[in-house]
Amino acid sequence: MTQIATVLIVEDEFAIADLLEMVLVDEGYRVVVAGNGRQGLERLAEGSAPDLVISDFMMPIMDGVTMIQAMRKVERLRNVPCLIISSMPEANVRERVDGYAAFVRKPFKIAALVQLIETVIREARSET
Repeated sequence: MTQIATVLIVEDEFAIADLLEMVLVDEGYRVVVAGNGRQGLERLAEGSAPDLVISDFMMPIMDGVTMIQAMRKVERLRNVPCLIISSMPEANVRERVDGYAAFVRKPFKIAALVQLIETVIREARSET
């Protein structure tokens, strides 16, 4: 039996977070949601490391870059793959953060995003 993957969604646009949560739960994932990077770090501190973090790039309180940088300083979170979503071009994101597994530009196609999530998780699991 395949282990159920846990995905942390960190997104300040509630409509996007709700849609992603609904789709991923439908696909069989365990989903945890946070509205900004600070809440994301709180969720990460509460339980075991997720299989994937999906984070918006720009958010109030704490952005995705700052959250990912903080994650990388915690041993048990250092290798958790991160997928960044943003309406900005990837070049702008790459200037501020590295070490993310994938980038998706908003607006995105749900089916393509689900396929990318499956690929990133599968590849991360095969590396361990």
